[in-house]
Amino acid sequence: MSGAPATGELRVAPWPQVNFEEFGQIEVRPMSRIQGLVSAYLARNWAMIPHVFHQDEADASELERVWRQHREIHPDAGITALAFLVKAVALTLLDHPEFNASLDTTGNALVLKKYVHIGVAVDTDAGLMVPVVRDCDKRPVDDIAADIARLAAKARDKGLALSEMSGGCFTVSSLGKTGGTAFTPIINAPELAILGVSRLNKKPHPTAQGGVEWRDCLPLSLGYDHRAINGAAAGAFMTTLRNRIEQPAELLSPHERA
Repeated sequence: MSGAPATGELRVAPWPQVNFEEFGQIEVRPMSRIQGLVSAYLARNWAMIPHVFHQDEADASELERVWRQHREIHPDAGITALAFLVKAVALTLLDHPEFNASLDTTGNALVLKKYVHIGVAVDTDAGLMVPVVRDCDKRPVDDIAADIARLAAKARDKGLALSEMSGGCFTVSSLGKTGGTAFTPIINAPELAILGVSRLNKKPHPTAQGGVEWRDCLPLSLGYDHRAINGAAAGAFMTTLRNRIEQPAELLSPHERA
């Protein structure tokens, strides 16, 4: 029949063309150059990558205590909870190397990386930017925190070089205190996975004595490329990551624990 799609062909309707002024007053606000680039990349990644999302939750009560204590003892270090999370992700990638990889150009082989560079999403007035912190598996948390702060400041001042946004293995997108209960971030190709971190929330947990105590729970959302990673691997990754988050003192180097 004329106009019918061929077998196996994906049929996509044309984008609606609307004269919005017919319905009322409008204002046209051009997107920034960065917003335009980011929107094109996100549309490509969402359309081309078969995303699956694994939701989990970590008890971050000890993480909150450790990083606040560390900040009080070492106020000049400028350490943040995000730096602990980046370190936890970096060490988890060593345990699960299939997440520290990319598909090659044929899509038939994995490129396993022997380095661990973590992208950290930064919201700026010009749009979303993802600077990359290098060698997070080898560096102390204090050093990672300083690099995140330095790169975020450069991103917001429009001074971030393209080289500082290249070479990432995995991205962490944290919405911090404004982060709601959960969200599903889009994978930053050619990476295979991304971690979305939402706002801490208090939840009651039973105690061994039969009582109840309130714990700081951290919602986590792992987005992964289902072409290369299956659900069992994602579950194992999140179990390892959750255990690392719940034992934050282990993320500190010996000199940082002093």
